[in-house]
Amino acid sequence: MAVVKVTKENFEKEVLQSPKTVLIDFWAEWCGPCRSLSPVVDEVAEEIETAKVCKVNVDQEPELAEAFRVMSIPMLAVIKDGKIVKTSVGVRPKAEIIRMLDV
Repeated sequence: MAVVKVTKENFEKEVLQSPKTVLIDFWAEWCGPCRSLSPVVDEVAEEIETAKVCKVNVDQEPELAEAFRVMSIPMLAVIKDGKIVKTSVGVRPKAEIIRMLDV
């Protein structure tokens, strides 16, 4: 499944109302670690059918970054039934990201 770009306009529909577990990658263009994590997140999106993978650009969506208390990026958040169940800051290997989705 392709990565979904999340904005404050589609957040409720794409994340809160999703029947699947959602992985959100909070990132920014200027962030080197974010750029190295991005292709890994893309691979997870293609390989894992049971979860929806989304990305939030913190510069374009500061309200969402604030709502999730994003202090450092890249930050990954796993949402299940509209609630945050796991978070992780920094670059992680693909296997660890996939394990985060086993909620």
